[in-house]
Amino acid sequence: MDRAAHKREDPAWFDAALADARSRALPVWNSRNLVLEGDAPRAVLLELAAVPAELRDTDHLVLLGRLGESYCFAYEIDAIEAPELLAGARFEDLRLLASRLPADEAGLLAYARAMLTWRRRHRYCGSCGAPTLPARSGHALVCSSASCRAEQFPRIDPAIIVLVSDGERALLGRQAAWAPGRYSTIAGFVEPGESLEDAVVREVFEETGVRANRIEYHSSQPWPFPASLMLGFTAQALTTEVQLHDEELEDARWFTRAELAKGGIILPPRQSISFSLIEHWFDAGAHGRLREIDRAQSGQQPR
Repeated sequence: MDRAAHKREDPAWFDAALADARSRALPVWNSRNLVLEGDAPRAVLLELAAVPAELRDTDHLVLLGRLGESYCFAYEIDAIEAPELLAGARFEDLRLLASRLPADEAGLLAYARAMLTWRRRHRYCGSCGAPTLPARSGHALVCSSASCRAEQFPRIDPAIIVLVSDGERALLGRQAAWAPGRYSTIAGFVEPGESLEDAVVREVFEETGVRANRIEYHSSQPWPFPASLMLGFTAQALTTEVQLHDEELEDARWFTRAELAKGGIILPPRQSISFSLIEHWFDAGAHGRLREIDRAQSGQQPR
């Protein structure tokens, strides 16, 4: 996807995309994306002609960018019941489906969902309360009041996610709503006036009572539920006693590589940043490759 952000202020770019027969559209209904079901689900990109005529304008379409030879739009369906747009396709929750989609398609659907969620939540100006109007090919909202004209842009909420280790063990926790036996890395939102490193230290202590230092950046992953960016870190434990301070977690425990290799717990999906963090730590030991072990075990455990 070429987002072509430098062209968003050019109305001719939007008009050209709207007139191009190769253009495609990603519908979103009730914060759900349209996918073709099956053992290997795929994202559905509709022909622009399939979008109702009253929605094919700058007020309803967001021009995401160019995908290969096609322009790509996103639009929201405002209806109580999900419409049937394509045989074999259904609107599904991306949180449950992302790990089974090709990475580029999951990213594209996340992009569409995040943009439309932002637009839906900012229909009125936060300064004066007047309705907002879309601008910049759908990537900005401008107050309609001539005396205000405040602009709003999409925002993301930074969140840290961290694999804490004491060398031979990794600290993992679980929420009560998760499937029995599932554990993952520690995560939480960054607060105002706080560095990423400070957020790591605070969240680990608040959720588990463990003190951590030697924080190192690992990788990131967009998480548009509704608008987060997961920033992954590794950290070294200064203390090891676990105390569940803020009741965010139902349980938190230390796990050795041998325990993870035995398959006693259910790990996060292999496409998630949490799995990547655990994998980074696990593969530094002498118990094999976590991805291969987890793949072999996945036929026995739900993913």
